[in-house]
Amino acid sequence: MVFVNYFVMCLIFGTTFLAIKVGIDAGAPPFFSAGVRFFLAGLVLFAVMAWKKQASLSILLRKEMAITGICLTYGVFATLYWAEQYLSSGIAAVLSATAPLMVMLLQTGLSRQKLSASSWAGCLIGFVGVVLLLLPGLTFSISMLWVAGCVAVLFGQLFYAAGAVYSRHVSQQFKEVSPITLNAAQMMYGGILLLLTSAFTEQVHMEFLLSSQSVFALLYLTFVGSMMGHTIFYWLVAKTNPLFPSTWLYISPLIALALGVALYQEPLYWSSLAGGIAIIVGIVMINLKTLRELVAKKTPLQHAESPTK
Repeated sequence: MVFVNYFVMCLIFGTTFLAIKVGIDAGAPPFFSAGVRFFLAGLVLFAVMAWKKQASLSILLRKEMAITGICLTYGVFATLYWAEQYLSSGIAAVLSATAPLMVMLLQTGLSRQKLSASSWAGCLIGFVGVVLLLLPGLTFSISMLWVAGCVAVLFGQLFYAAGAVYSRHVSQQFKEVSPITLNAAQMMYGGILLLLTSAFTEQVHMEFLLSSQSVFALLYLTFVGSMMGHTIFYWLVAKTNPLFPSTWLYISPLIALALGVALYQEPLYWSSLAGGIAIIVGIVMINLKTLRELVAKKTPLQHAESPTK
């Protein structure tokens, strides 16, 4: 059951990038649709947890929820949704996979620990991968908006890194609160901020809801991407350990690349494919020590740990 859910989670997270692209291309305002997605998903999940008596309104009044929402939802997805106006879903997914690199660099800077040789090699390979990904926009179409989109996704991963590091502190502070409740609360805060951003920057014409593609994308992202995907993620954390489910970051970007090319006729240059593979290899090398520890345990099924972005 664990591996079935893991496969489903990777598939869900791999398809969300294409769903975002489909919705935006169908006329959905980026910030507005992102805000509706996360606020609605957070609200429904929070209501379910409250019905199970595993959530109370007092948690919504804590500043930690707002800070986590700014980092893990608002900063990450405001940039991602904006960028997918100009990027293919596959490229956006691969660039989003640099999150572990950002987390490692931030943790290293805060703790002032020295990086291993494999980590430095992974950073270098990952950087080369990002350069290769940027090449098509610089050499083929010379599109500055394309490059700006790539930079925006990378900038969003800085928010994710800060949120991931901070959320570990939050999870320790609120040990008695379900991780699903904490995630629901931060999604609500992030959704509200996205809607406020939309109010000041976008002209929302509700005609986009007349498009079946935009409506399907919004419903899919809300109920399958945000609610089902994240629920499976936290279930896997509880049943295995924090590392195992996080390895979706090595698999889902390649799924997103393949789906974008096969189902949405997105262009894929050889340099972009090489860059994507280089980024994944770099991330694996950065996390080589942790992955070896996971392999040494033979299987996460035998070592269930308590949940800890």
